[in-house]
Amino acid sequence: MNCWKSININKEFGLKRMNFISFLTSILAFTILYVSVSIVHGRAPNKEAAFLPFLIISFFLPMLHTLMHILPLILMNKRVKFTCKKKYKCIPVISYKTKCHLTKRASFITAAAPTLMLTIPGITASYLLPDYYFYFLMVTSIHIGISFIDYLYIAYIWKAPKSAFIENRNDGFDILLKAQ
Repeated sequence: MNCWKSININKEFGLKRMNFISFLTSILAFTILYVSVSIVHGRAPNKEAAFLPFLIISFFLPMLHTLMHILPLILMNKRVKFTCKKKYKCIPVISYKTKCHLTKRASFITAAAPTLMLTIPGITASYLLPDYYFYFLMVTSIHIGISFIDYLYIAYIWKAPKSAFIENRNDGFDILLKAQ
């Protein structure tokens, strides 16, 4: 295998910049979604009883996001090693690593899975449940911000050759081509 391109998002853009852009993406997503959904629902009252579930879901959202990356790999019978660590002694952080190279298609599905399984149902729920649409939009907007890095990965994977393989590393990923 020959390395076509090595990608390290944190090195290329910087961790602070990525976090800031993710934060701005969340705010922009909430603004756009809230305006569009509030036009549909009008003056629907917000139920304040949903505040505690909102906080709990927001706390576990990054872990749920990572699990949504792992789920397609399990369904495709790919070997995955994942670990759960605690950050600051109370925040669970899940990380995963595939034990083999992934095809371009499998990598694309894995990167897009959280958007398909969390963001789209969140937007749908905000339209279907007018009493709780504010909370669904908040969680969905936070998730869109978390998914910003996934969208960058998808853009890099999209530009890769059709026969490419993707190898995940701790600091990024490599796009590999078979040696001829």
